[in-house]
Amino acid sequence: MECTVNWTGGLGTQSSMGFIAETGSGHILNMDGAPDPLKPENGGKNLAARPMELLLAGMGGCTSYDVVLILKRGRQAVKGCTVQIKAERAETEPKVFTKINMHFIVTGDNLVPSAVERAIALSHEKYCSASIMLGKTAEISTSFEITA
Repeated sequence: MECTVNWTGGLGTQSSMGFIAETGSGHILNMDGAPDPLKPENGGKNLAARPMELLLAGMGGCTSYDVVLILKRGRQAVKGCTVQIKAERAETEPKVFTKINMHFIVTGDNLVPSAVERAIALSHEKYCSASIMLGKTAEISTSFEITA
Protein backbone atom coordinates (compact mmCIF):
# COMPACT_ATOMS: atom_id res chain seq x y z
CA MET A 1 0.00 0.00 0.00
CA GLU A 2 1.31 3.45 -0.87
CA CYS A 3 0.39 7.10 -0.49
CA THR A 4 2.11 10.31 -1.55
CA VAL A 5 1.35 13.52 0.29
CA ASN A 6 2.30 16.93 -1.10
CA TRP A 7 2.22 20.24 0.73
CA THR A 8 0.33 22.84 -1.29
CA GLY A 9 1.38 25.85 0.80
CA GLY A 10 4.61 26.29 -1.13
CA LEU A 11 2.72 26.52 -4.42
CA GLY A 12 1.21 29.94 -3.80
CA THR A 13 -2.25 28.55 -2.98
CA GLN A 14 -4.59 30.01 -0.39
CA SER A 15 -3.73 27.52 2.35
CA SER A 16 -0.41 27.65 4.14
CA MET A 17 -1.04 24.21 5.70
CA GLY A 18 -2.89 22.40 2.94
CA PHE A 19 -1.88 18.98 1.66
CA ILE A 20 -2.97 16.74 -1.20
CA ALA A 21 -2.62 12.99 -0.83
CA GLU A 22 -2.63 10.62 -3.77
CA THR A 23 -3.33 7.04 -2.75
CA GLY A 24 -1.72 4.04 -4.35
CA SER A 25 -5.07 3.27 -5.98
CA GLY A 26 -5.00 6.68 -7.68
CA HIS A 27 -7.48 8.62 -5.54
CA ILE A 28 -6.97 12.17 -4.34
CA LEU A 29 -7.67 13.49 -0.82
CA ASN A 30 -7.37 17.08 0.32
CA MET A 31 -6.33 17.94 3.87
CA ASP A 32 -5.95 21.22 5.70
CA GLY A 33 -5.16 22.40 9.18
CA ALA A 34 -7.34 24.40 11.50
CA PRO A 35 -6.86 28.16 11.41
CA ASP A 36 -4.52 29.51 14.10
CA PRO A 37 -5.73 32.98 15.11
CA LEU A 38 -2.54 33.66 17.09
CA LYS A 39 -0.14 32.62 14.33
CA PRO A 40 -1.99 32.60 10.99
CA GLU A 41 1.16 31.46 9.16
CA ASN A 42 1.11 28.22 11.20
CA GLY A 43 -2.53 27.38 10.62
CA GLY A 44 -4.64 26.21 7.75
CA LYS A 45 -7.61 27.84 6.05
CA ASN A 46 -10.23 25.20 6.93
CA LEU A 47 -10.53 24.20 3.27
CA ALA A 48 -10.55 20.43 3.83
CA ALA A 49 -10.68 17.72 6.49
CA ARG A 50 -8.02 17.56 9.17
CA PRO A 51 -5.65 14.59 8.94
CA MET A 52 -6.89 13.25 12.29
CA GLU A 53 -10.48 13.43 11.05
CA LEU A 54 -9.42 11.27 8.13
CA LEU A 55 -8.09 8.66 10.56
CA LEU A 56 -11.56 8.44 12.11
CA ALA A 57 -13.19 8.35 8.66
CA GLY A 58 -10.85 5.56 7.61
CA MET A 59 -11.70 3.58 10.71
CA GLY A 60 -15.40 4.16 10.10
CA GLY A 61 -15.12 2.94 6.51
CA CYS A 62 -13.06 -0.08 7.52
CA THR A 63 -15.42 -1.24 10.26
CA SER A 64 -18.58 -0.50 8.25
CA TYR A 65 -17.21 -2.56 5.37
CA ASP A 66 -16.66 -5.47 7.76
CA VAL A 67 -20.08 -5.21 9.40
CA VAL A 68 -21.96 -5.11 6.09
CA LEU A 69 -19.93 -8.00 4.64
CA ILE A 70 -20.35 -10.17 7.75
CA LEU A 71 -24.12 -9.51 7.83
CA LYS A 72 -24.47 -10.30 4.11
CA ARG A 73 -22.51 -13.52 4.53
CA GLY A 74 -24.80 -14.38 7.44
CA ARG A 75 -27.78 -13.99 5.11
CA GLN A 76 -29.06 -10.91 6.93
CA ALA A 77 -31.12 -8.53 4.77
CA VAL A 78 -28.95 -5.48 5.51
CA LYS A 79 -29.93 -2.35 3.56
CA GLY A 80 -27.89 0.34 5.26
CA CYS A 81 -25.12 0.90 7.76
CA THR A 82 -24.11 4.20 9.34
CA VAL A 83 -21.48 4.57 12.02
CA GLN A 84 -21.36 7.75 14.08
CA ILE A 85 -17.94 8.21 15.64
CA LYS A 86 -17.09 10.46 18.57
CA ALA A 87 -13.54 10.70 19.80
CA GLU A 88 -11.51 12.38 22.51
CA ARG A 89 -7.84 13.24 22.23
CA ALA A 90 -5.05 13.65 24.76
CA GLU A 91 -4.54 17.18 26.07
CA THR A 92 -0.78 17.12 25.45
CA GLU A 93 1.46 16.14 22.54
CA PRO A 94 1.23 13.70 20.96
CA LYS A 95 -2.52 14.31 20.97
CA VAL A 96 -3.47 10.70 20.32
CA PHE A 97 -7.04 9.49 20.48
CA THR A 98 -7.81 8.33 24.02
CA LYS A 99 -11.51 7.44 23.73
CA ILE A 100 -13.54 6.51 20.68
CA ASN A 101 -17.20 5.55 20.56
CA MET A 102 -18.66 3.99 17.43
CA HIS A 103 -22.46 3.95 17.28
CA PHE A 104 -23.81 1.82 14.44
CA ILE A 105 -27.23 2.36 12.91
CA VAL A 106 -27.97 -0.74 10.86
CA THR A 107 -31.00 -0.83 8.59
CA GLY A 108 -32.62 -3.92 7.13
CA ASP A 109 -35.48 -6.37 7.08
CA ASN A 110 -35.83 -8.57 10.16
CA LEU A 111 -32.23 -8.12 11.24
CA VAL A 112 -31.29 -10.35 14.14
CA PRO A 113 -29.80 -8.21 16.95
CA SER A 114 -27.33 -10.92 17.96
CA ALA A 115 -26.07 -11.11 14.36
CA VAL A 116 -25.50 -7.34 14.29
CA GLU A 117 -23.77 -7.44 17.66
CA ARG A 118 -21.57 -10.33 16.48
CA ALA A 119 -20.66 -8.56 13.23
CA ILE A 120 -19.59 -5.44 15.13
CA ALA A 121 -17.58 -7.50 17.62
CA LEU A 122 -15.83 -9.47 14.87
CA SER A 123 -14.90 -6.26 13.09
CA HIS A 124 -13.67 -4.63 16.28
CA GLU A 125 -11.73 -7.65 17.57
CA LYS A 126 -10.47 -9.40 14.44
CA TYR A 127 -10.94 -7.74 11.04
CA CYS A 128 -10.80 -3.93 11.17
CA SER A 129 -7.09 -3.11 11.06
CA ALA A 130 -7.79 0.58 11.59
CA SER A 131 -9.79 0.20 14.81
CA ILE A 132 -7.37 -2.42 16.14
CA MET A 133 -4.45 -0.01 15.56
CA LEU A 134 -6.28 2.94 17.11
CA GLY A 135 -7.24 0.67 20.00
CA LYS A 136 -3.57 0.63 21.03
CA THR A 137 -3.95 4.18 22.41
CA ALA A 138 -7.71 4.64 22.69
CA GLU A 139 -10.42 2.96 24.68
CA ILE A 140 -12.92 1.99 21.98
CA SER A 141 -16.57 1.36 22.76
CA THR A 142 -19.39 0.35 20.43
CA SER A 143 -23.14 0.51 20.48
CA PHE A 144 -25.83 -0.11 17.88
CA GLU A 145 -29.44 0.27 16.93
CA ILE A 146 -31.46 -1.48 14.28
CA THR A 147 -34.02 0.26 12.08
CA ALA A 148 -36.39 -1.24 9.55
